[in-house]
Amino acid sequence: MVAYVLAVLAAVGLVGAAALMFRLAGRGTDDRGPGGLSAGHAGAMVSALFLLAFAIAVVVPWTTADAARRNTQAESRAVVDAYWAAAGLPSVMVGPVRTGLREYVTFVVEDEWPLMARGRLDPMGGVRLDELRSRITELASEDEEQREARAALLGHLGAIGAARAQRAADAAAAPPSGLRALTVLTGMAVILLPFLAGARPRGMTLVPLVAMAALLGFCVYLTWDVTRAFDGPLAVTPDAYTTALHEFARITGGV
Repeated sequence: MVAYVLAVLAAVGLVGAAALMFRLAGRGTDDRGPGGLSAGHAGAMVSALFLLAFAIAVVVPWTTADAARRNTQAESRAVVDAYWAAAGLPSVMVGPVRTGLREYVTFVVEDEWPLMARGRLDPMGGVRLDELRSRITELASEDEEQREARAALLGHLGAIGAARAQRAADAAAAPPSGLRALTVLTGMAVILLPFLAGARPRGMTLVPLVAMAALLGFCVYLTWDVTRAFDGPLAVTPDAYTTALHEFARITGGV
């Protein structure tokens, strides 16, 4: 934080030093009007900085949400594959393993998803997955097909665990707070710059200024509203997991 403050002070100091040096050297002309070169240059740069900060503050969460959505699809596919692979286990284990998978997905949809909007997962989801993995690991069989099914099932559970870890990272991901602060500050600067430059809008000239301020306010709020991948207008929904539950019902009815 200190480095940022020093950078700002250095930039402000550079402006002051340049203004003093050029005045002492007698170079240039006075620029006091709101439509002068100084105000125009500052306005263009402030607008560009706002657009840059706004674009990053929206694109980064958008990209994160898109990746999180693909990851939920990968996790749901791994769960369905594990459900299929359970059919090769000893008959006494098929029902309990499939029940455990179904309960895990139900837990994710009903209990864990609301917590993900706040940036975290429920630790019990990982406990459920570890218990299921331990149950499969302890299973011993002399049948070659059952051993292959066990190995395949453990592989699918590993994929589920990896996708779950990525889901936790996606839920916690957020743009740097400094980026959102920069968006707010540059947005305010864009709105106030005509007044700071000395202009005094009157009458109908206030209409476009008010419209611009309203749109900028909406844009700034949007950068806060899309912060989390599982919350806000870009929120990833648990559709992939509800589809997996329907697939479980189909497999159970057909196998």
